[in-house]
Amino acid sequence: MAYFDGVGKIQFEGKGSDNPLAFKHYNPKEVVLGKTMEEHLRFAVAYWHTFTYEGADPFGANNAIRGWGNLSGMDLAKARVEANFEFLEKLGVPFYCFHDRDIAPEGSTLQETNKNLDVIVDLLKQNMKTSGKKLLWNTANMFTNPRFVFGAGTAVNADVYAYAAAQVKKGLEVGKELDSENYVFWGGREGYETLLNTDMALELDNLARLFHMAVAYAKEIGFDAQFLIEPKPKEPTKHQYDFDAATTISFLQKYGLTDHFKLNLEANHATLAGHTFEHEIRVAAINGMLGSLDANQGDMLLGWDTDEFPTDLYSTTLTMYEVLRAGGIGRGGVNFDAKVRRGSFEPDDLFLGHIAGMDTFAWGLKAAAKITEERVLDSILDERYRSFREGIGLDIVSGKATLASLEQYALQNNPIKNESGRQERIKLVLNEIIYSV
Repeated sequence: MAYFDGVGKIQFEGKGSDNPLAFKHYNPKEVVLGKTMEEHLRFAVAYWHTFTYEGADPFGANNAIRGWGNLSGMDLAKARVEANFEFLEKLGVPFYCFHDRDIAPEGSTLQETNKNLDVIVDLLKQNMKTSGKKLLWNTANMFTNPRFVFGAGTAVNADVYAYAAAQVKKGLEVGKELDSENYVFWGGREGYETLLNTDMALELDNLARLFHMAVAYAKEIGFDAQFLIEPKPKEPTKHQYDFDAATTISFLQKYGLTDHFKLNLEANHATLAGHTFEHEIRVAAINGMLGSLDANQGDMLLGWDTDEFPTDLYSTTLTMYEVLRAGGIGRGGVNFDAKVRRGSFEPDDLFLGHIAGMDTFAWGLKAAAKITEERVLDSILDERYRSFREGIGLDIVSGKATLASLEQYALQNNPIKNESGRQERIKLVLNEIIYSV
């Protein structure tokens, strides 16, 4: 059955096109800095926002028009599989991502739940074989069911912890079966509301124990995907343990997990943490921890995770500049963890949202490539930090300087002259580049 009859294969038509169902900037075969756009961006569709989200918000019921909306249970799960691969084929996206509970419903027991999952995984595998589409990453939903009210890997109840471990075990098996490139740990409720009833040390220790168990089991079954942790500062808990890139890296360093994990960074999570997306990418990259990206944006007037499709050219340009600077995202990709707005409820809106995001990232990639090729920011940094390439500055960075030698230099009372950072000029230059590509 076809679920998107009114939409054909989305093609690249260029900037002059007025066809809303066509790419203006994303040309998958266009070569940018030695790689095609498709290779740079590795786009993925998020199963949960695209096929399970039906338009509800805290103040309104489902309103999305979907060809599978009249189904339920396993019939609904099977229909979504068909819709997923039709959508991927027509959009021309190579990857998709899912939580276990996105693709198959829970049963009354764990055994029944796993049986449901097996049926759908078999269907996914068949469709992947015939379509050539791949799984960028899978993960376990350990936050929706009421059993996880106090977390999963940080649960206060050992029975809940054991259930979570069983769910992770199954998730790793599913990932291996579908040859997933990555496996993500997203701590949906791994945090706390108040320290008054929280043993933080125990919870963090237990979370690390779960991660070590996962590493050991993946090795046991021969699942060689890249493990990723996705930072998020708040919502639903007041304070998540994986608050941001720096916090998560510190956790991994403390528990000896840095050899096994990298970070899956999300733009809207970055802004909720009070950072920019490019900041989080830079922090991960300079620590060798950049793994993959979840592409979306938040509404700066709202204080929660709105998961809008990315359309901010300035943000995507700086995002892709950081990715290029880091040498790419390896086995990761750009997953659209984004949903259409509640008012965009017709089936073709799913395509329009993804086209907007893909074109915006492609535009950002082209602008970032120009910034890189012309060494626009490199030359600014070279000039700004030139004092560390000679004299006392060179002594500092080479490790030759001591407190005594630096004091002796300072006692010469040479005039100190700072120079302007010229932020406004730099931003104008970026604007000129962005709107010229």
